[in-house]
Amino acid sequence: MRDYTDSQVTALLRELHERGRPFGVLWGSASTNGVVNNHILVNFGNASVSTVLNLLDLLRDAEEGGEAWES
Repeated sequence: MRDYTDSQVTALLRELHERGRPFGVLWGSASTNGVVNNHILVNFGNASVSTVLNLLDLLRDAEEGGEAWES
């Protein structure tokens, strides 16, 4: 996770916006928000890049008709 640049994380956030929109997952103000312990943070709750990647993985799975999510 430490190898991602600010522009790469911005691209991931853009993908999160696009893939999340049909599912109601919206973070219009999400952007990168500094670095802590060599981890780029995102401004929706100061999440790490790994959180963004996990969300993207869930959205990709949902788009492909993966198993239903349980809460």
